[in-house]
Amino acid sequence: MKILFLCTGNSCRSILSEALFNLQAPKGFQACSAGSHPSGQVHPLTLKTLQSLNIPTENLFSKNMQACEAFAPEIVVTVCSEAANESCPLYLGNALKVHWGLDDPSHLDLPEAEKLQAFHSTVQHIQRRFDAFFALNFEQLNAQELAKALENIALIA
Repeated sequence: MKILFLCTGNSCRSILSEALFNLQAPKGFQACSAGSHPSGQVHPLTLKTLQSLNIPTENLFSKNMQACEAFAPEIVVTVCSEAANESCPLYLGNALKVHWGLDDPSHLDLPEAEKLQAFHSTVQHIQRRFDAFFALNFEQLNAQELAKALENIALIA
């Protein structure tokens, strides 16, 4: 199953999601990330956070949605924060779409140590959702049941 994580800049939340997902994904599952207006670089604290967790960062880069078209995702997860009133990118296609909004720690005006803690909190939030995602019995869920399960995961804080 292929999952595409989308946000605006593809420098923080979607990159964290891609890296965490691919680290723990079972065989046959893979993630990619992209942005509607990619920043062109992965946020330095995203890299620092992942490196502190011993998660590989070598293949992570900020890219646009067109760079992921050949990936052909089955599920598209937007991670833009509704609280920040961001314009989440819309991915057209036959993929199942779900919104798992996350606040963007890169926009916080805090000293670096506190900002880094916010990045780690974001990772914990993503991890709780992935724990629920990977606990799903995909073989027994039809498309409608999977869509509902993904919407319920969005409610996990």
